[in-house]
Amino acid sequence: MDDSLSLEPWAEGDFWLLLRKNEPVMTAHLGGPESGAKLEERHARYLALSAREPAAGRMFRVVAEGESVGSIGFWERVRNGEEVYETGWGILPEFQGRGLAARAARALVAHARDHGTRRHLHAFPSVDHAASNAVCRAAGFVLLGETRFEYPPGHWHTSNDWRATLG
Repeated sequence: MDDSLSLEPWAEGDFWLLLRKNEPVMTAHLGGPESGAKLEERHARYLALSAREPAAGRMFRVVAEGESVGSIGFWERVRNGEEVYETGWGILPEFQGRGLAARAARALVAHARDHGTRRHLHAFPSVDHAASNAVCRAAGFVLLGETRFEYPPGHWHTSNDWRATLG
């Protein structure tokens, strides 16, 4: 079996992946599905992010064993007065449970370390999202503790603050 995994820059033709990631099973920990207009806005943001300097962040389509299996990305934010990166990912249900998200997260950390300018990369999975917390652990992030986190805008929940040191 081919066990290759790559991160491919987000492209115009990747909108279908946003549609798949908008299914209720994929958005249960993210406030539920978004409207079509919100998905189009997200797609435009992902394309714009990929058109900027690599240090500003990137969105990627995750490709494993020759198939598009999900997405992952990182972007700039300020956290407790520090300029950091934040990351988020989603692996389609039929590909979950194979360690692909953790492999993609490790590849993303390496990319951010090579191309970024920030010292830290944070992930904020909900405290009750066992799979995403396991991804953080498997990808080498350090758990800093619980925090109140707003996502989507207007929806506050308790998340874990995981951090990877980039440099």
